[in-house]
Amino acid sequence: MGFPGTWMTESESLVYRVVPKCACSTIGQIMFYSDHGRFFDGDIHDATAGLHKWAQEDSQPLIEANVKAHRAPAFTCVRNPYSRILSSFFDKICGIQRNGRRYRGNLVPLLMQKYGIEVGGEDGRQEFDQIASFRRFLLFVRDTIRWKKPMEADIHWSAMSGHISTFIVNGGRYDTIFFTERFDEGLRAVLDRATLRHPVDLGAIPRFNESEGHGPARAHPVEAYFDDLSMHLMWEIYKKDFQLFRYDFDNPGNRMPKGEVDLDEIHAKLGD
Repeated sequence: MGFPGTWMTESESLVYRVVPKCACSTIGQIMFYSDHGRFFDGDIHDATAGLHKWAQEDSQPLIEANVKAHRAPAFTCVRNPYSRILSSFFDKICGIQRNGRRYRGNLVPLLMQKYGIEVGGEDGRQEFDQIASFRRFLLFVRDTIRWKKPMEADIHWSAMSGHISTFIVNGGRYDTIFFTERFDEGLRAVLDRATLRHPVDLGAIPRFNESEGHGPARAHPVEAYFDDLSMHLMWEIYKKDFQLFRYDFDNPGNRMPKGEVDLDEIHAKLGD
């Protein structure tokens, strides 16, 4: 199976397991910068040169050899599950994507028809009941993850623990798993362990939020979107994410983790 979702600098100084909706655009651009002294011109997800990606066949043997020999710091980044699923909804469901179309073609019409979801009209700019639509979306997410109906779960809302586990199961080991909520502190610890061609000043790096502006702005605080039923669904879907990454399930309004990640526990529980 190899190492799907894994990116590596061309200099092989850093190995990163991408977790969608967890600052992956910014991390990818920083990796690119650390090798080339400049940022990639465009969305880093579109880059086909300057950064090794498992999705590029030529990169696979290089990534595999590095990971198996653990020659470079390997890391990933996680995010509060409440914030992450809201971001997925506003970006992927309500937003117009960078190709000028809706995400996954007929997905949004399917959700409107089967789940009664509204998305703010053709351009995502009209007012609609964000809370009601989000809660219906969460039912759809549960259906895709639990029963794979009406489709397989999408990478943007499948559990972080699932993404992270493939790296471990196939022979990798993480040196660092940090929080988007403490981004500079976490990534600084990663960069300090690596030998970089170009030094990175995190304080001067822009945030490459490629989903920003795609869809409507969130009109309410995070906690307003989650009633008792929504929280029950979140626990059903993301229980392992809350537990392993120490996020506060009981208070959707608390975005910060309650403790540090235990790497030994992560490798033991996700390595089966």
